[in-house]
Amino acid sequence: MEINVKEWLNRESEVFLEDIGIKKGDVVLDFGCGDGHYTIPAAKVVSKEGKVYAMDKDVESINKLNEIAKTKGLKNIIPLHTKSEESKINLENESIDVVLLYDVIHLVGKNNTSTVDDRKKLYKDVYRITRKNALISVYPSHLTTHTDVTSKEEIKKEIEGTGFSFEKEIYTELIHDNNKVKDYILNFRKK
Repeated sequence: MEINVKEWLNRESEVFLEDIGIKKGDVVLDFGCGDGHYTIPAAKVVSKEGKVYAMDKDVESINKLNEIAKTKGLKNIIPLHTKSEESKINLENESIDVVLLYDVIHLVGKNNTSTVDDRKKLYKDVYRITRKNALISVYPSHLTTHTDVTSKEEIKKEIEGTGFSFEKEIYTELIHDNNKVKDYILNFRKK
């Protein structure tokens, strides 16, 4: 079902992000932020006391996100452009409270082809940049159809194998490719 993205950005998305665990004052990394369907509402939820790093390899998406943020008066979004081949996140150690890995981990690696090793490098870098008890929220869309992973249980084991504890699975409505879908989110915590 095609939805109005503006409606998502103006109402439902903030409730969604609060429900997964984002709160005022958090420092968030939206890894693979695209046009900002999660970045914009996260910036509202964390308010001026927090900030959101919006990381993407697509310069056009970053530019579009910057324009949307400007029109909404959001000054707490920090764009980070990266190259797709890079596995290192250019942020300080233990500086992040929440990492959103939404519909992106199946693309991590050279030529947007994800392998276990590529994903483990990403998870290890996420571990490095997150504070103790940080929330890592994963929307693993496409992971079981475009990679070597075949189940949610494998995804959980893969992420737990890099030092995170599985916290909970949330079955909810969210936005995916400008459509509202009902799917699951996997939340982890840094030990």
